[in-house]
Amino acid sequence: MNQQPAIVVYGAGSVGCYLGGRLHAHIAVRLIARPRMADVLHEHGLTLSDLQGFRQYIPAGALDVQTQPQAARAPLVLVTVKSADTVQAGRELADVLPHDAIVISFQNGLHNADLLCTALPGRTVLAGMVPFNVLQRSPGSFHQGSSGDLIVEAHPALAPYLPAFASAGLHLQQHADMPAIQRAKLLFNLNNAINALSDLPLRQELAERGWRRCLALAQREALDIFAAAHLPVARLTPLPANWLPHILALPDALFARIAPRMLAIDPHARSSTWEDLQAGRRTEVDALHGAIVELATAMGKRAPINERIIELIREAEQAPVKWTSEILLEALRRAQSNAS
Repeated sequence: MNQQPAIVVYGAGSVGCYLGGRLHAHIAVRLIARPRMADVLHEHGLTLSDLQGFRQYIPAGALDVQTQPQAARAPLVLVTVKSADTVQAGRELADVLPHDAIVISFQNGLHNADLLCTALPGRTVLAGMVPFNVLQRSPGSFHQGSSGDLIVEAHPALAPYLPAFASAGLHLQQHADMPAIQRAKLLFNLNNAINALSDLPLRQELAERGWRRCLALAQREALDIFAAAHLPVARLTPLPANWLPHILALPDALFARIAPRMLAIDPHARSSTWEDLQAGRRTEVDALHGAIVELATAMGKRAPINERIIELIREAEQAPVKWTSEILLEALRRAQSNAS
């Protein structure tokens, strides 16, 4: 092993490798990866790029990559495993981390930090949010395809690490109400499945009104469920969250004028769900659309649009299906109508 790390990235996939790679030159970082990813990094090293033109190559010999949970001992751990693996990650870390360790959940979904907190009593577990998309474009090459700053639950113990994040170009915004932030991020993540079904780059998909109308249906249903549960949703763009479905439904020319002010996306960006389907991996659809369905069920309600998207992704996990925006929009509207 290399020198004792100051930061461990636990679950170094696309997001984890990108975060760890950006931090590499500014603080001692160790990546805990699955053997498959570790082999890729040992063979190819780590190449990072973003939509602003940043590019960096870290040779394999300069990386600290491990595959065993026992190597995860560090004062700060960034958990980036898929949501379905959170409980297992918590069990593994419980036997390794010191009781004064800080753990940040940089994962999609609403409940991962709570699951880690239960598994890691005595440790400081903070909810975090990664706003941007990261795609592995070739083995060991990870590209940030959209904009935004990391957000994390405010805590004074983070102070020693803020300079390293800032120097790495990963500005760490601290926020007091992370549940509201996570609900806002979930609204954007509802496009992950739709992007995967479209089989288009994100920017091309969002340029077509039909796909945006599909996303607007899912977002409007989620916003209605959040409102019924009296759960606030933070503002992540210049526009309030409840305006998003209306903006998405605008004609293409008008949307094209407004969209760049909300989020910058380059032509290469794809959703993590698309990437998972291409690789034959399970998706996070249950942690995303499933969170809306679960909340609706808890209140005795239905979320038929998000239910249908879950069904379609599960079918796509078994065999690819070619969708058009018109066919998908009709399928979602029919699901909504049948539930009325």
